[in-house]
Amino acid sequence: MKPKRPVSPFEAQRKAAQRAALNALKRARRSAEKAGVSLSEWEGEFLESVGDRIKTYGRAFGDPEKGAPGQALSSMQGRKLKEITKKAKGEAPKRRWGRKTPKAGE
Repeated sequence: MKPKRPVSPFEAQRKAAQRAALNALKRARRSAEKAGVSLSEWEGEFLESVGDRIKTYGRAFGDPEKGAPGQALSSMQGRKLKEITKKAKGEAPKRRWGRKTPKAGE
């Protein structure tokens, strides 16, 4: 039996990022189910496909410019995951663009 090759710190960090991303995806789906919040078809497909790509390729994006080295999710995928998690918790989504709606009486 061959002795195990020592794992480089970079490799260990990459594996930890993969585990963290997969756990975050599972946590988002479980919290939505537990709270009774129905995710849209797109959100369910997003969670599933990102999880599959992380398991297969080690990260969910192909272009290295879209995410930090050693990370499993791109910056935009991380943002969408946070939005899904907030929706599952019942928090109101943050408004991104546009004018503020006037309050009653203004």
